[in-house]
Amino acid sequence: MAITEPAPRTPEALTSEERTPEERTPEGRTPEEPRRLTSPLVLTITLLLLVLLQGPIRRSLSAPVMQSWTTVFVAVVVQALPFLVLGVLLSAAIAVYVPPSFFARALPSRPSLAVPVAGMAGAVLPGCECASVPVAGALVRRGVTPAAALAFLLSAPAINPIVLTATAVAFPRNPEMVLARFVASLLAACAMGWLWQRLGRTDWLRLPEHAPHEGETKGAAFWDSVRHDVMHAGGFLVVGAMAAATLKAVAPESWLRTAADNPAVAVLTLAVLAVILSICSEADAFVAASLTQFSLTARLAFLVVGPMIDLKLFAMQAGTFGRGFALRFAPATFALAITSALLTGWILL
Repeated sequence: MAITEPAPRTPEALTSEERTPEERTPEGRTPEEPRRLTSPLVLTITLLLLVLLQGPIRRSLSAPVMQSWTTVFVAVVVQALPFLVLGVLLSAAIAVYVPPSFFARALPSRPSLAVPVAGMAGAVLPGCECASVPVAGALVRRGVTPAAALAFLLSAPAINPIVLTATAVAFPRNPEMVLARFVASLLAACAMGWLWQRLGRTDWLRLPEHAPHEGETKGAAFWDSVRHDVMHAGGFLVVGAMAAATLKAVAPESWLRTAADNPAVAVLTLAVLAVILSICSEADAFVAASLTQFSLTARLAFLVVGPMIDLKLFAMQAGTFGRGFALRFAPATFALAITSALLTGWILL
């Protein structure tokens, strides 16, 4: 049987990798390939637009409203950023270098006792909410009772030393807010853990199949976690700072005063705002401190609800444990967090 050789391919049919260096453009493209929109090109276009529009931009920024907005925005970001970076570094180190088996050995065998112990572990193990979800998934996968893992998931982002220190810095004239945040968050985390132990069903919880960063070296996993959390949490910090600045500068004072004067409406308003803004727990205290129209109890609800359930956490919990779990876990956590904040605020604030 005769063997036929493949027909020679025309230059137009060759891929970019098959072309010789002489057939490529200086940018590495072949002549017929479209130019891609790269990051340097986007930056160059942005800078050119800023130069061309500097007059209108300068006039708009000189307006009193924009000056007030810029002052609040910069103040929130500058105050919160060091705590956010430190929290991300520590949470990445714990997620990568502390083996999940450590938690399994340290927790009591009885679930009712393991829940408060796991909740208190959040006070000594810094971690933002982005890191607490995969850590809780690893605990469940290694055999830790789900009730204890969920208590740790809720408490770690809310009562760790970085968050409490940031709260003290954000509320220098109200040091009782630090204790109130610690008590309310720990109470809500333990209550949710015990509620899951009593009413939760195994078919509601989908066990995670594999560990995060599986197959990577510890160093690579650490820096991947740091890069992801800094970009992720930093973006939400900017959004939160923009929202706080907008509320302070643009929202009519009468609207805020009307919401703030009604205790129930004020608490519910800031609790919903915490869910929508999805601010990292290392930075949310500075946003709460800027909302001076509201009572300390309402701002406490903002600080308790945010690290436990918000839009990004709902998505992460659904992806880790299943949508059925998230649809049951999120409303119960929201209600318990508000109740705990109200009770703690009534006693301590």
